[in-house]
Amino acid sequence: MSDHITPDDKNWTWVLERKCGDCGFDASRFDPARTAEALRDQVRRWESVLDREDVRARPRPEVWSPLEYSCHVRDVFCKFDERLKLMLETVDPAFENWDQDATARENRYDLQNPGTVVGEIREAGLSLATRFGSVNQDQWTRRGFRSDGSVFTVASIARYLMHDPVHHLWDVGAEVPLY
Repeated sequence: MSDHITPDDKNWTWVLERKCGDCGFDASRFDPARTAEALRDQVRRWESVLDREDVRARPRPEVWSPLEYSCHVRDVFCKFDERLKLMLETVDPAFENWDQDATARENRYDLQNPGTVVGEIREAGLSLATRFGSVNQDQWTRRGFRSDGSVFTVASIARYLMHDPVHHLWDVGAEVPLY
């Protein structure tokens, strides 16, 4: 894997407050009760990305390929499934820090098999969709705390989560849904 990728150290929680100027996702307009449905749609969209002829091609040395973005989205689905489970089962859980750039390097996103990743993204995305589909009305306000001190409710983590796969569809030049 090329070392040309600049680590992403931005605090993306701002997406909860304003529309993303790049991908157009507006978390404030997203209904968290639609998260399960939107995740199932995201799985279909990412399956299409993984079927592209250029799935391994980086547009520039410092930009991930569609395959690398797909691996990241798969891992985001897994990480948020863990976090949502904690929020639903534990009072005010603290989330361990996740270094997404270290994960990409250690798991060699650039060398993964697109055919394998498509199954993994389907499994991870549908598992997360099922968990969000199980959230009852009283659980949307349950809280969790990120290691940097950011506080999320189940509703706000749904909004925050949905920006990630939508934004990365924009990154790979795929059609971006307006949920």
